[in-house]
Amino acid sequence: MDTIASVNEVERGCLIIADIGGYTKYLTGVELEHSTDIIADLINTVVDQISGVFTLSKLEGDAVFSYAPDARAAEGASVVTAIESCYFAFRKRQVQIDRATSCTCDACSRIPTLDLKFVVHHGRYAIREMAGSQELVGSDVILVHRLLKNEIKETTGLNGYAFFSGDCLEHYGLSASAMTLASHTETYDDVGEVPGWVLDLEMRWAEEQERREVVVSPDDAKAMTLTYDMPGPAGLVWEHLTSPSKRLQWQEDTLDLKQTNPRGSRGVGTTNHCVHGKSAVYEEILDWKPYRYLTERSTTPMGPMLMMFELTPNAEATRTTVVVRIKPEGGLKQKLMLKAFGKKMSEGFDKGMANMVGMLEAELKEPAATPG
Repeated sequence: MDTIASVNEVERGCLIIADIGGYTKYLTGVELEHSTDIIADLINTVVDQISGVFTLSKLEGDAVFSYAPDARAAEGASVVTAIESCYFAFRKRQVQIDRATSCTCDACSRIPTLDLKFVVHHGRYAIREMAGSQELVGSDVILVHRLLKNEIKETTGLNGYAFFSGDCLEHYGLSASAMTLASHTETYDDVGEVPGWVLDLEMRWAEEQERREVVVSPDDAKAMTLTYDMPGPAGLVWEHLTSPSKRLQWQEDTLDLKQTNPRGSRGVGTTNHCVHGKSAVYEEILDWKPYRYLTERSTTPMGPMLMMFELTPNAEATRTTVVVRIKPEGGLKQKLMLKAFGKKMSEGFDKGMANMVGMLEAELKEPAATPG
């Protein structure tokens, strides 16, 4: 007997599918024992990385279907960061598996032929409860799945990409020109034309490989180190650290924060102008490795400083340790000022992080869908 399904109220949000490209061709004629382990490893990498900003709906063979309800106020920059960081983690893990194996079977030798693509749409959906699990339903859910079957590879030559529907780009206010997106339209018999934009993730990955690292070492004697235990996965903590709207809620004594993203989303080159009472702080992101660490140069009344925020999730990915390292770049005068006001600075960080803990705990209490 079928279990009677119930449908909750209609919600709006971001619908995203991460799909392993080349999956069918890869499985054809390769050793099943090794291929299933490799695919499972890569799928787990995608799930682990995308958790936090997005909620997992279900696994669909070689694809991961997730969503972010508008009620959680996910921002466009956070959506792009989640996609890029997920793609980078996939490619990095792919390289690690390939280098670690000495096996010459077809399954192992063809690991580099796999790639990852995303389709992203914003629309309406309802959550249907059935047989102890929950499933997203609605015309926009059907549409985002339709978009998996597209002609982007044939048109652009790309294997690794993210396709944003026009509705998605418009809702989040993302700039196609700043993000260097390519216009693309798909046509289906049942839903008609779907205009959208393509993000070249292969190019972003190549840029990531060439980017200079800027870190503050744990052994740096000049650095002040602060450590915090935060609830939630690293992606969710990262979003709260980097989102201007969320920072205004948890950061102590911050009256205004204006962010500029030259490339259309957060990353290297992003600047923040923070107003704290009568003083202002100017920040520029120098290194950006979601969801592992970011390093920024902060120009403060006490002089320039490097600030590095390093995130380490626990084994269950339910909590994240945030280590903040602050390194002064000025001379003797700044060193004396830090000695005098360092305690006040650390107390400000402590209060802000305590506020963030409260925000995260409240957000984590919201019900989430169980994978189908």
